[in-house]
Amino acid sequence: MVSALCLFSGSLAGRVAARLVERSPGVDKVSLLHFRSPFFEENTQLRELVKQEWPGVSFRTQSLKKDYRRLANIPPGYHFSITRSCLSCRTLMLSRAIRYMERIKADFIVTGEILGCHGLSEVEMERITETLGAQGRVVRPLSARLLPISLAEREGWVGRDSLGDLQDGDQDRLAQLAARLDLSAEDPMGADRRCKLTVPGFGVRLENLFEEDGFTLNALKLLEFEFYYKQAPDIKIVLATDEEQKRALQTLFLPQDLRVYLPTHPGPMTLVRTDWECKSSARIREIITLASRITVTHSGAAHLASVQVNYRFENDDATSQLHALPFHSTDEIANHCFVCNFAALFSPKKISVA
Repeated sequence: MVSALCLFSGSLAGRVAARLVERSPGVDKVSLLHFRSPFFEENTQLRELVKQEWPGVSFRTQSLKKDYRRLANIPPGYHFSITRSCLSCRTLMLSRAIRYMERIKADFIVTGEILGCHGLSEVEMERITETLGAQGRVVRPLSARLLPISLAEREGWVGRDSLGDLQDGDQDRLAQLAARLDLSAEDPMGADRRCKLTVPGFGVRLENLFEEDGFTLNALKLLEFEFYYKQAPDIKIVLATDEEQKRALQTLFLPQDLRVYLPTHPGPMTLVRTDWECKSSARIREIITLASRITVTHSGAAHLASVQVNYRFENDDATSQLHALPFHSTDEIANHCFVCNFAALFSPKKISVA
């Protein structure tokens, strides 16, 4: 009995690749393997998708949480590179998949990789499989006719004529292929964009965080928020601007974190984190004032000259107040701290208020 192990993120590419192999007459069984990490977590809708499209098929998940440095692959002194990160990530996932393939006694691995996506060339694809000792045992159905023949094709398990010749940018052709396989091209989970490393600006934040001597997964989660500010060496100011973000940020507060908010106007929930014990009283006041001004700037009170702001430490029941002036632009904020806000990458320098 011929068995295939399909790497499955829930993306359209992964779904189409798995379906192409499943419908091959020479394949008797397919299994789905899903990876999750701090950069691509499992979506709650994924299991429902599997139940709908793959009833009765074995579906397993594995965590790469401890390997996040290898996934991002930002060597000391280097800048973030999406191509380098993707190559490192694919290598890591394939190495784990090979071990799982051997454990369940599958015959080959299937991926939804497309030639040229994030700079992945034929040479690099082959180098990965050679390095891992799996040459010929990885089938990339979406681009297979542009790649060297695989073991599954040589053995007749998968017909080469039924496979694709897609390259990066062939999204319309991918959608057409999905339709022929009775798969919806819709992506309600955003699976095609689930990897945070592909979000413009996220890699810059990560590069900045990696410069710190030590940090936790909690600190890594803070990078996901739209408005993220940092003042060297260790002051982080993170804003949650809507209810969904506020619920997410609420789970990340540590006892020593400072909470900043507006008591009389709609505005963000702000988390401020630093080593407070190493700061003088005057420096602590400066940090609180800066965080308050940033909070007001992204609130519905940004047009006012002075706004009351409340703040308190999570491990202290006492709440204090001050009055803060808003900033006028991201350039002005950038004079005070590192700025890499997702919204700022696509909008004018003037801040739009809530």
